[in-house]
Amino acid sequence: MARIRRLQIQNFRSIQNLDWTPSPGFNCLIGPGDSGKSSILDAIDLCLGARRNAPFGDTDFYQLDVAQPILITVTLGGLPDDLINLDSYGDFLRGFDHTNRTLEDEPRFGIETVLTLQLKVESDLEPSWRLYSDRASQQGIERNLAWKDRARISPARIGSYANTNLSWSRNSILNRLTEERPALGGALAEAARDARNGFGVQAGAQLQRPLEIVTQTANYLGVPVGAAAQALLDAHAVSIGDGAIALHNDQGIPLRSLGTGSSRLLVAGLQRQVAQAASIALVDEVEFGLEPHRLIRFMDSLGAKDTPEPLQVFLTTHSPVALRELSGHQLFVVRPLQGHHEVRQAGTSDDVQSTLRADPEAFLAKRIVVCEGASEVGLMRGLDQYWGTLGRPSFLALGGAYVNVNGGSPDNCYTRGSALLSLGYQVLVIVDADKPLNPAIQNAFHLAGGQSATWGQDRALEDELFACVPDTAIDRLLEKAIEVRDRELVAVHIRDRSQNNLNLEQIEAFRAQGVPYAPGTRSYLGLASRIRKNGWFKSVTTYEFIAKHIIGPNLQASHPDLQTTINRIRGWIHAA
Repeated sequence: MARIRRLQIQNFRSIQNLDWTPSPGFNCLIGPGDSGKSSILDAIDLCLGARRNAPFGDTDFYQLDVAQPILITVTLGGLPDDLINLDSYGDFLRGFDHTNRTLEDEPRFGIETVLTLQLKVESDLEPSWRLYSDRASQQGIERNLAWKDRARISPARIGSYANTNLSWSRNSILNRLTEERPALGGALAEAARDARNGFGVQAGAQLQRPLEIVTQTANYLGVPVGAAAQALLDAHAVSIGDGAIALHNDQGIPLRSLGTGSSRLLVAGLQRQVAQAASIALVDEVEFGLEPHRLIRFMDSLGAKDTPEPLQVFLTTHSPVALRELSGHQLFVVRPLQGHHEVRQAGTSDDVQSTLRADPEAFLAKRIVVCEGASEVGLMRGLDQYWGTLGRPSFLALGGAYVNVNGGSPDNCYTRGSALLSLGYQVLVIVDADKPLNPAIQNAFHLAGGQSATWGQDRALEDELFACVPDTAIDRLLEKAIEVRDRELVAVHIRDRSQNNLNLEQIEAFRAQGVPYAPGTRSYLGLASRIRKNGWFKSVTTYEFIAKHIIGPNLQASHPDLQTTINRIRGWIHAA
């Protein structure tokens, strides 16, 4: 089964230079808009597709520079024996070393024998395809892949018009279901004749008067039309080819009438069936036209969960549902860098896999805030909503996402952040300061370009809030705690954490007299509010409310330390 071992693209659309060795199975390309994902699929299709010509324009050249030719080079492995024997393409056979993923110009024992195809487009906009090897180029030997061989390795493009594969047109999937082309030429020609004759019988009566005028005029002018002119279908206009044979359901309705999602789903299943003949599939925007449950079925039909994967699939997506169905080794982040593009495999580390399962949206973002728990996620979402009321753009609109590490050691946030940094994301980590952390892990994250924010020494988020917000904001925090957790539970927590030195009734009595919160009271409330598994505010929704309606409006009246931290977070978010 043919597999792309190496893909090289030069001066094609937004891609100045790309050199990538893809996975033999699933290659799910993600990245920001205009990063070149679709161009990669188009490059593969243009180079390997069974076509004798292709339209190109100046806009297909990198930065419209037609002086630099487009070069798309694809090295193919997994080829059948008749394609890699010396008699067929001996001058162009090369070698691919899977151990170090390098290409050698001469095949040798112990490495895979491969062929390289190249598409070149110069300023005249005329594409030329050829086989390529260094030694053949030096000797001036030129040759293209035979048409029958090109048709065999041509990838299947499963796009928004997937129903083109639901007829027996040239290069459709249906034509690859059988090795031999069906001998239907005679039957098709007879069908065309019957259509012409049948139309003439029915149309003759309705067009009788015009036909009589034509006959009389022709006879008067000596134009030979015989006894009477007829209205028949033009033999040249009615030419029924293989493409006219299409799939229908049991009621005779063409399957091309299916919805977009159904068509794509069926074609994906058929592609799986013809994997031996056409083992490379291209799918742009895999989620297009598919509900989540059908999208999962679509991915399964392409072999996303099979080992080994039956097809080599290149797809793009902006769907968290699609990402959640994949493993990190099937996910590739496309990054445009200075002068070249990189395609980085996400990998299978625990941090990558955990993020894929819990927060797949992060892989579709530009900037990521890694949060220690649900409290920080709610805090960030609520602050973002508050800043929106002040006219600030939303973090989500700026291409941001949140990752919830779900507690544990603060080291987890930094290791998760480092994994995302290695894939080219911009990352901010928000952690509590009440637990010790590994300085080496923290320093490695910062050296890699990560940013972080935390609270005062030995403080968790709740400690920071009760220590820093003004008295009226603490009143509202207590009201929210009683609303969410029940008054008696809040009172018990205050008594326990203060060792019976303080109770809720005393606090309410002092506040009724206008007595401010003492530092000790603030400290007790911080401790009482964050009892493990029984915290007053430990949910995304509750902290959203607190951040939007209490912290945000009272920030300028809060302690400078809290203002500094929150303003730093805001600055990082709105720098996107």
